[in-house]
Amino acid sequence: MQVATWLPRVALPFAAPSNLELLALAPEVPLEDAPRPVADVVPDAPATESRPAATSVRAKIEIPRPGSTPRPVAQPEPEAAAEPEAAPAKVETLPPPRFSLQLLRAGNCLLLVELPTGEPFQSRDPAYLLLKDLLRAASLPDSPQILGEPVRWPLLSRGNMDQGPDAARDFVQGFVGMRVEEQGDCACLWLLGLPAVRFAGEADATAFNRELQVEGLGAAWALPGLELLMDEPERKGELWQAMRRVMRRWKSTE
Repeated sequence: MQVATWLPRVALPFAAPSNLELLALAPEVPLEDAPRPVADVVPDAPATESRPAATSVRAKIEIPRPGSTPRPVAQPEPEAAAEPEAAPAKVETLPPPRFSLQLLRAGNCLLLVELPTGEPFQSRDPAYLLLKDLLRAASLPDSPQILGEPVRWPLLSRGNMDQGPDAARDFVQGFVGMRVEEQGDCACLWLLGLPAVRFAGEADATAFNRELQVEGLGAAWALPGLELLMDEPERKGELWQAMRRVMRRWKSTE
């Protein structure tokens, strides 16, 4: 009601005396200057400035739904592990072969014979007696001439010298080749025993009783060893048949 001070117009019975300070009339305030009630005071709305809405870029996050298969996430490929350097291939070293060979001459034939005991022939050795029988059957002198010392392999018992099969073959072929060249008129080279066939004729046991053509050595004939013929006498029949075919080589040059 905008009443600042209330004064009664008449004295009220049984009322306390009036306070003179309160009786002083308060200055009248114009109605338009009077403060408005708080409820009537509405603050002016602030002027809103038109600003463009800021657009924020947000990462899109996929939320898996029930029953859906999650999309696989590509994993970074690990760096290829460096391949270890290949170890150098280990060269397998074969043990040196062991044999003893004796070179003989009978007529116009040379004979490279395996020594069964590793020692030179003695006149009463069974192997030497069998050799004499073969020479007589072949119409050759039955007392062959010994050419040099036996060829024994390996040459050295110690050292770093290569004494494998290839070295043995080169040595035997070189040794026999020199003797063939020295003799000059060798019609056929007999190879008696597997070591002689293998390291001079570059063949194996399947070549027994067959003729061979060896580079640098000429025509050769492969025979089983004397010890093998004594242990397996049934081999002699095939040997005699092969001898008839080969005899033409040394008989035609007599």
